[in-house]
Amino acid sequence: MSTDTINNPDRKLDDLAQIIAAYNQVTEKLRHSHDALHDEVARLREQLAGANAQLERSRRLAALGEMAAGIAHEIRNPLAAIHLYTRLISDDLTLASPNTQAATDNAGKIADAVRSLNAIVTDVLHFAREMLPRRRTVSASDLIERAVCAHRPAIEQAQVAVSMQVDDDLLLEVDGDLVQQALLNLIRNAVDAMCESQTRRKLTIKAVRRGREVVIAVADTGPGIAPEHAERLFNPFFTTRNTGTGLGLAIVHRILDAHGAAISVRNQRGAVFTLTFPADCCVFESAGAIA
Repeated sequence: MSTDTINNPDRKLDDLAQIIAAYNQVTEKLRHSHDALHDEVARLREQLAGANAQLERSRRLAALGEMAAGIAHEIRNPLAAIHLYTRLISDDLTLASPNTQAATDNAGKIADAVRSLNAIVTDVLHFAREMLPRRRTVSASDLIERAVCAHRPAIEQAQVAVSMQVDDDLLLEVDGDLVQQALLNLIRNAVDAMCESQTRRKLTIKAVRRGREVVIAVADTGPGIAPEHAERLFNPFFTTRNTGTGLGLAIVHRILDAHGAAISVRNQRGAVFTLTFPADCCVFESAGAIA
C-alpha cells in the first residue's frame, strides 16, 4: 500500500468499499451458483424418481406377465388331460361291449387332473389373499417340529436326515398357522431340491436369538441357487422344476412381509434360507447365537 493511501483516509474508504463490493459480487455469484445447483439436484432427483417408478412398473408388469404365463401353463396341462380322458371314457362306453375298467381308470386320471387344478387354484388364492396375521405367542420349536412332521412322509421317502437345532425357550408373537405354512413350503422345497442330488441328503433347521431378533435358518445339501435365478426366486410362478406352481416361495415372502420380517437366501453347501423376525415379533427369555 502506498504512502498516499496510508495518509489519505478517503482513499482508505474507497479501497475498503471496493473490497466489500467485490466480496458482495463473489457472494452473489456463489448464491446464484448454489441456487442453480440446488435446482439441478432437484431436477435430477425428480428424473431419478421417475426412472425408478418406471423401472418398478416394468418389473411389476414383467412379474405379472410371468404370473399370467405361469397360470396358463399350469392350468393348460391338467385341462388337456381332462379333455383326453373324457373322450376316452366316451369311446369306452359307446362300444358294443363297454370297457368299464378302462373307463374307471380314465375317470381316476380325470380326478387326479382335477385335484391338480384345485391345488393350483388354492395356491393362487393363498398368494392373492390379504395377509392379516392373527398374532399370538407360540414356541419356535413347536412351529418347526409341526412343519417337519407335516412333511415327514416325503422326508422319509427321499431318505433325508433332519437336524433341528432350536432353542426351546424361543417365543414368537406371530400368526402360528401362517409361519408354519412358510416353514413347510421351505422344507418342501429343500426336500425336492435334494431329490436331484446324489450327495448326502440333510435338512438342517436352526432357530436362535440374534440381538433383538429371532433368526430361523433352513439349509439343505442340494445343488443350491443358480446366480441367474436369485433375483427372480420369490416371483410368482417362477420355478426351475417340472412340477409345482412356483408359488411356494412367493407365498413365503408374503407371509414374512406381513409380519414385518425378512427372508434371504445364500448358497453354502446347498441353499440356506434365512428368516429374520424383528423385535416386535419376539418374546425374549434368554439369548443364543447363530452360525
